[in-house]
Amino acid sequence: MIKRAEIQLLRSLRDKRHREELGLYAVEGEKIVAELLAAGHPFEKIYGTAAWPGMKTHDIADAEMARASHFPTPSPVLAVGRIRREALAPGELDRGITLALDGVQDPGNVGTMLRIADWFGLDRVVLSPGCADLHSPKVIQASMGSFARVRAIEAPLDSALAGIRAPVIGCALEGRDVHAIAALADAVIVIGAEGRGLSDGVRRHVAYCVTIPRWGAAESLNAAAAAAVVCDNLRRRAPGRGKGR
Repeated sequence: MIKRAEIQLLRSLRDKRHREELGLYAVEGEKIVAELLAAGHPFEKIYGTAAWPGMKTHDIADAEMARASHFPTPSPVLAVGRIRREALAPGELDRGITLALDGVQDPGNVGTMLRIADWFGLDRVVLSPGCADLHSPKVIQASMGSFARVRAIEAPLDSALAGIRAPVIGCALEGRDVHAIAALADAVIVIGAEGRGLSDGVRRHVAYCVTIPRWGAAESLNAAAAAAVVCDNLRRRAPGRGKGR
């Protein structure tokens, strides 16, 4: 039996304000919880009904899960994790490949870009304060197990990019052909907000912009799709290229 106050707490984690106040976030769904557990992600509590065959710390009745669930159709498992904020180390952005998100507000795009960073073996993802909440259920769902594997840091990009030695590459329609860029060992790739593009504060740190040549009539590409194409071109000549899955 789960206490009413505990069910209310679980329900409250749908909201960013409550997640911030409590320092907790919730993940719901058999596939995503199983993938995060397989990746070694730590959870404080795992609530599972009799239908959940995996690890759990608390038994919960179907009726209780229906009240606590964040879904119209409840899942048999809901896990709670503690929010842990990471900070950029001095000079960190000068080393390796960074994917920086400049005000990307769609949680599906943010989660997908965590998966893209995981696929291409990027060193980190940096999210500006205007991005979708890293710990929102939709971001975590879209990221799948990559949420546990990718180093993700929330930081103001204007100050984070100031003075770094690695080239900052912006993605913009007026940029140079992405297929012509050389493979780089160290770089920051910046993806701007949907509809707005790169912010003025970030643009002043950009060494150059790249674009994906358009052959058809579409006005633009989805932010996550654009990130995948740019990352692929940046990695294509890199030594030790991985195998497709």
